[in-house]
Amino acid sequence: MRIRYDRFPGGRMKAVTLSYDDGRVDDRILVAKMNDYGLKGAFHLNSGFFGKPGYINAEEVSTLYAGQEVSAHTSAHPHLDLIPPERLVMEIMEDRNALEALTGYPVRGMSYPYGSWNAQVVSALPGLGIEYARTTNSTNTFDMPSDFLQWHPTCHHKQMLEYGERFLSDQSRHARMKLFYVWGHSYEFDRDRNWNMLEQFGELVGGQSDIWYATNSEIVAYMRALRQLRCSVSGHILHNPSAISVWIEVEEMAVEIRAGEIKNLELN
Repeated sequence: MRIRYDRFPGGRMKAVTLSYDDGRVDDRILVAKMNDYGLKGAFHLNSGFFGKPGYINAEEVSTLYAGQEVSAHTSAHPHLDLIPPERLVMEIMEDRNALEALTGYPVRGMSYPYGSWNAQVVSALPGLGIEYARTTNSTNTFDMPSDFLQWHPTCHHKQMLEYGERFLSDQSRHARMKLFYVWGHSYEFDRDRNWNMLEQFGELVGGQSDIWYATNSEIVAYMRALRQLRCSVSGHILHNPSAISVWIEVEEMAVEIRAGEIKNLELN
């Protein structure tokens, strides 16, 4: 029996997520447009900048980003590889604490300010409650990340239409799971006067029944649950110990294993 852990929710094999930094006022337009097209993503915020000129106010965080994900970006946006370890801890924990007080849920991800990090920074993150951290190094692929603490996106949003076309055109039946991950800053749309590009992207990629639209943390949580499946020696019995359903491929058919379920694949 051939089993592959290569399905997103609903048995889909493709997912799209976006990622935007800094919490600038242009997020108001960006979030509205993303919601219009059913796009989801993470907004990495610097809590120390709330209320400053050009930045959102703390009071609007819970409503503005409802349905999206609020994620950390440190309190003051330093180069994390250049500051003392003690300040690294405070930058992340202060940011998490402030954001969690506003959103009412644990903040488990972040993006690296200035896209800078090193091995010492990465090794500290699990102890600070961080499960994923996005870089600014584009892969130009749709591959799943090998390390969520060094999560490289597909491309900057300047290339979103180009890669959107490639993403949709790939219909290989035996392909692996594909993730299209776009990053950027909302103020860039206003600066470059190309909000229409985001609208074109929404028209192109949004509303597809075979695509899972997810936040960054939803993808991490799902992949963690998928990788925690317990398999019998025979390969016919699988146990999902997690609190969410996961999907796998069995003999080229999508199969759901519900939260807590023990499934005997020979009986299906």
